Amino acid sequence: MLEPDATREAGGPRPGPEAGRDPGPLAEAVAALPDLDGRAVGFDLDLTLADTKAAIGAVYAALAAETGVPIDVEAVVSRIGPPLETELAYWFPPGRVPAMADRYRAMYAEIAVPATVLMPGAAEALDAVRERGSRVVVVSGKNQADTERTVAFLGLPVDEVVGGLFGADKGSALRLHGVGAYVGDHTGDVDAARAAAAVAVGVATGAFDAGALRAYGADVVLPDLLAFPGWLGAVGGGAARTG
Repeated sequence: MLEPDATREAGGPRPGPEAGRDPGPLAEAVAALPDLDGRAVGFDLDLTLADTKAAIGAVYAALAAETGVPIDVEAVVSRIGPPLETELAYWFPPGRVPAMADRYRAMYAEIAVPATVLMPGAAEALDAVRERGSRVVVVSGKNQADTERTVAFLGLPVDEVVGGLFGADKGSALRLHGVGAYVGDHTGDVDAARAAAAVAVGVATGAFDAGALRAYGADVVLPDLLAFPGWLGAVGGGAARTG
């Protein structure tokens, strides 16, 4: 769930829309990708469907208060994405990380879940997928129990929920559930889509802006999920690759 990620070296950015502008997929489709009809659409959770910044920050603040270890909460929430243990290693010696991970998870349900809200456009994005008769699959780096709790708390209408996977490791779950496109805010989500031979749809709502997601190799880059229904409608029975 929480983890800093070293961005992969990539070539220069391909031409395309910047975050905050009308997304290019509506006007700049340059190559057909596999037909999504009959395929599920996958979504990351943190900072894709769920705004967990304040929620995660609150758990780290509580952990700092309990242990007496200073934790820069702003730094933590600027790197949401990778596994919890990766982030904890910034603040605790290796020998304490497993115990701190257990304590964090014990706090999460009570502190973080009630403080989580939907990302703008999340409900509309899921509605758009379901209206075309496709299934919705959530695959997250957050542990399974808290992924399920968060999805249930937000009332997200999803068909499958898988937690505890990050980056390319998500590919196995995406393949298992027949995901044809995977939507996420992190470069690790691009790796996930690649591992599943799925369309990589980046949303610039997390640590990586549109240019970074595009340069890393996302097939489609949208400013946020508010743009997703328009893109999905524009591509019709298939998806479109954009810069």
